[in-house]
Amino acid sequence: MSESSRFSVGIDLGTTNCVVSYVDLQSDHDEPVHEIFPIPQLTQPGNVESRNQLPSFLYQQHDAEVSAGELALPWGSVSGAPLTGMIARHLGAKTPMRLVASAKSWLGHSGVDRRSDFLPLNAPEEVQKTSPLAASMAYLSHLKSAWDQQHPDHPLQDQDITLTVPASFDPGARDLTAEAARNISLSRLTLLEEPLAAVYSWVKNSRDQWREQVSVGDVVLVVDVGGGTTDLSLVAVTEEDGNLTLNRIAVGDHILLGGDNMDLALAYRVKAKLEADGKKLQPWQIQALTHGCRDAKEILLSQNDEQSVPLVVPSRGSKLLGSTLRTELTRQEVEETLIDGFFPRSDITEHPRQVQRAGLTQLGLPYAQDAGVSRHLAAFLCRQSDAAAELFGSAGQFIKPTALLFNGGVLKAPALAQRLLSVINDWLSGAGAEPARLLDGADLDLAVANGAAYYGFVRQGHGVRIRGGLASAYYVGIESAMPAVPGMPPPLQALCVAPFGMEEGSETAPTQQEFGLVVGEPVQFRFFGSTVRRDDQPGALLDDWDDEELEELAPIQALLTADGRKEGEVVAVRLASCVNELGTLCLEALSQQDGKRWQVEFEVRD
Repeated sequence: MSESSRFSVGIDLGTTNCVVSYVDLQSDHDEPVHEIFPIPQLTQPGNVESRNQLPSFLYQQHDAEVSAGELALPWGSVSGAPLTGMIARHLGAKTPMRLVASAKSWLGHSGVDRRSDFLPLNAPEEVQKTSPLAASMAYLSHLKSAWDQQHPDHPLQDQDITLTVPASFDPGARDLTAEAARNISLSRLTLLEEPLAAVYSWVKNSRDQWREQVSVGDVVLVVDVGGGTTDLSLVAVTEEDGNLTLNRIAVGDHILLGGDNMDLALAYRVKAKLEADGKKLQPWQIQALTHGCRDAKEILLSQNDEQSVPLVVPSRGSKLLGSTLRTELTRQEVEETLIDGFFPRSDITEHPRQVQRAGLTQLGLPYAQDAGVSRHLAAFLCRQSDAAAELFGSAGQFIKPTALLFNGGVLKAPALAQRLLSVINDWLSGAGAEPARLLDGADLDLAVANGAAYYGFVRQGHGVRIRGGLASAYYVGIESAMPAVPGMPPPLQALCVAPFGMEEGSETAPTQQEFGLVVGEPVQFRFFGSTVRRDDQPGALLDDWDDEELEELAPIQALLTADGRKEGEVVAVRLASCVNELGTLCLEALSQQDGKRWQVEFEVRD
C-alpha cells in the first residue's frame, strides 16, 4: 500500500450498478470501519441526490432534450457530455435508442473491438456512439469527480484502489478494465475477482465468528447472479499451522445470464398480455417496456406488500396506438416467470441446452442460450468434481458444497434465493450428502465493494487473506514444424505458461525446451485458457485436448523487433512468464545466444 494513501477504496464497477466503499487506513486496524460512499447524481433534470449506487447507464441526450441549467452537479455542469447514473436510467426508459447499457458485458466480449464507438447498438446515425471502454471510463470518471469534491485533501488518484472484475473475465478484459481506470489517472490499482470480494465481505462482517460458520473440509459455493452475468466460484476451507485458511479452488465460465435476461423475459410476458387484448407493440416499445419491467421487478421482489406495479408503455403519437398504453405487472407474474424460467427444478445431470443457431444473426452479446441458472450450476459442479480432490479426496459425480454464499442483486429476492437453495439441496440429498447451509452476514448489493475495500486493508498484513491466484491455467499455441500439406494447417500444440492458481507478482522459470520465435514481421500469438486442467505445470506441452478442456482466447497480433536480425528470422528462445499485480500475464522469450528478451503481454489490443 502507498504511504500517502489515507483510504483503501473498493469500487464495484457493476453491469447494473456501481458502488464505492472505503476503509480509513489510519483508523483502528483491529476493527476497520467500512463506509459506503454516497454518490451525488442527477436523478431527474435539475434534481441532484446522493445514492449508495450509481446505475451503470449512459445516456446520449439530444441537444434540445435537457437544458444546461438542469445538468449541474456539485463539481460542475455535465452539459454536452453523456449522462450517467439515475438520470440516464430514467431518460433511457423513455428513449432506449439513446441508452448505453451492459457496457461491462461488452467490455468482456472479445468478439468486438472494445475501443470502437458502436454503443448504443443499432442506434440511428444521429445518436452519438461510444465504446465499451469509454463508457466504463465515464462511470469511473463520475465516481472520481464525486469523491474528489467531497475529499479535496485526499483525491481518489492518491488512494489505493481495488477494482473488482468477474472471476470469469479473461486477461484481456481484465486489462481493459484496468486501462479504463488508468486513463482517468487511477493508477494505484489492484484488481480483485467479484466472488472473492463477496467472501472478503462475509469474513469482515462475520468478524472472528466466520470460523464458527465453517470448518476444515468445508467447500463454499459462491453464486453471484448480477445484472449481466452469473459467476460461480468454489472456496475450500483448510488448516495451516492450526489456523483456518480459505483457498479459491475453482471458477466458472463467463456466463452472460442475469437480471437483464429476466427483465426481457418479463417484458415479453407483458407484451403477450397486451397482444391478447389486441394491442400490438413495436420493437422500440419493447425496449422501453424492458426498462419499466426492471423497476417493477425490483419493487415486487423486495420484501414489501406490493402485489402489482403499474406500467406505462410510451407512444409516438395517435397514429401508432391512439393513446399511451397502460398495464401492470403482478407479483405472481414475476415469480412465475423468474422462478420456473431461470431457476427450474432439474437433475444434477441436466446441463445447459444447446440449440441449433441460425446461419445469420444480428451482432450482439454472446448471451447464454439456456436461461436455466440451475442447469449452468449443475454443469459447473460436475465439471469441477475433482477441484478439491487434492485437499479432501474425490467428490464423485459432482463436487458437493457444504456451504453457500449468495451474491448479486438477483438473489436479494427471497423467493429466488430459496428456490436455488432448494435445488442445490435436492442434488445433495439425492447423492446422500448433507444439505448445504446458507452463510449469514452477506450484503448482496454492497458486498463486492465492501469486500474490495477490506481486501486493501488485508493487503497491509491484517485480517484474513484468501488464497486465489490465476483463475485459469493459460497456454500459448506452438505451431508444429512439418512439410506443407494442401488444405491442412500445421498441427498446434499448447504450452502451459501459467498454471492454475499462479499468484500475482510471481514468475516461472524458463522452459528447458527451446522454441522458435519469429521476429521482424507481423505475427499472431494464440492463447488458450482452462479452468479444469489443474495439474499442468509451466512447460507442459499438450499434443491433444478435448474441446471442453481448453478454450481459445482472443489472439494477439504483434511485431517483435528484429534488432539487427533479418525480417522473419526464427530465433531459438526459451519461454518464461510472470503475472503482475493486476493479473496480467506477460510472456517472455529469452534468446540463449545473446541474452536478448522479447515480451508479449497477454492483453487484448483490438
